[in-house]
Amino acid sequence: MPKVTVRYWAAAKAAAGVAEEPYDAVTLAEALDGVRERHPGELERVLRRCSFLVDGDPVGTRGHETVRLADGGTVEVLPPFAGG
Repeated sequence: MPKVTVRYWAAAKAAAGVAEEPYDAVTLAEALDGVRERHPGELERVLRRCSFLVDGDPVGTRGHETVRLADGGTVEVLPPFAGG
């Protein structure tokens, strides 16, 4: 099973209480299920508004269950940012 790093930014980082953490997951959906299990509550609400990058590529509207993760890869959790 691929081992990936999930990195949290802004409100997601505040809700998770950490900047990043490892997960074992084959798809983005599996990784996010793990995140929700580990951090029930506020982070679950934040995730509903987030966009995601997998190894630097935007996930966009693709189904999270279709986005495969590579061993050593990175998932960036990006809440909406103010300003910009």
